[in-house]
Amino acid sequence: MSLAVSFDLTVAWALLLAFAVWIYVVLDGFDLGIGILYPLFPKKRSRDLMMNAVAPVWDGNETWLVLGGGGLMAAFPLAYAILLPALYPPIVAMLLALVFRGVAFEFRWKAITPAGLKFWDAAFFGGSFLAALAQGVTLGALLQGIEVEGRAYAGGWWDWLTPFSLLTGVAVAAGYAFLGACWLVLKLEGEDQKPFRHLARLLGLVTVGFIAAVSLATPFLEADYWLRWFTWPQMAAAAPVPVAVAVIALLLARSLTHEGRDWLPFVLALTLFGLCFLGLGLSIWPKIIPPDITIWDAAAPEKSQVFMGVGALVLLPIILGYTAYAYWVFRGKLDPDKGYH
Repeated sequence: MSLAVSFDLTVAWALLLAFAVWIYVVLDGFDLGIGILYPLFPKKRSRDLMMNAVAPVWDGNETWLVLGGGGLMAAFPLAYAILLPALYPPIVAMLLALVFRGVAFEFRWKAITPAGLKFWDAAFFGGSFLAALAQGVTLGALLQGIEVEGRAYAGGWWDWLTPFSLLTGVAVAAGYAFLGACWLVLKLEGEDQKPFRHLARLLGLVTVGFIAAVSLATPFLEADYWLRWFTWPQMAAAAPVPVAVAVIALLLARSLTHEGRDWLPFVLALTLFGLCFLGLGLSIWPKIIPPDITIWDAAAPEKSQVFMGVGALVLLPIILGYTAYAYWVFRGKLDPDKGYH
């Protein structure tokens, strides 16, 4: 009985953390994507519109990153203790980029000279791109496997940096840019919307191309991945995912070609990211650190999971509630003549 309860709690915490990470990726992803798109729109009015489209909600999006990181440390302390030494460079780069980007977000509005505005615009783009790239590199480094000896990281300082991790890094940055373009299609209208709708079509093709490239490369990283995707009966669970990705990609192309229902491209883009997340989960499950450490190996004691679960039952509805409320309050199209600041 004890084993069954422990199993259930461990799986529940793994799913909760996966949910928190996915919410962070799609919510903070589109506002990072807006920063990545900045160099393509050099006019101040365009950049002001882009900034105002995300200004009311961007800061709260990062709550989910804190929840994911803190939950990993509390619920899976062994995984936290191994992952941090293995991934210090990209994780530190991501955190510094997010801090610098946040400062640039606020200071841009305070700039009193053209040079100051140019500096903070560059900082906003640089922080957004570096944060997205670092997140993708971290994902790639995790997927390709982390060398563990006993209960400690046994690899080198640069093991995270490989062609595959760079591929996933660029793929995530492109995907975030696509999300950002779809968000701007949702928030803008008329002539202001047109360039972003066109850009979303192009970035959609690029994103789907990167999804295909990462998907084709992943099974060759570990034998377990290959067995999961290309042997029976494991492939029965995995096969619907690429089919669904193809269907969503076609629906996305159609929604961006035909004007109207401006909310649809963003919703479909979120669905596409959800399917990618599901595919990654199917590849590594039940490993939390491929190729050796499972969620049960890394889990905190049962009593700790129960104690934290009580807190999660209280806090998670609050976080979901104020996130939903913020998006509800600032729903609808952006007025070009009004700003958040």
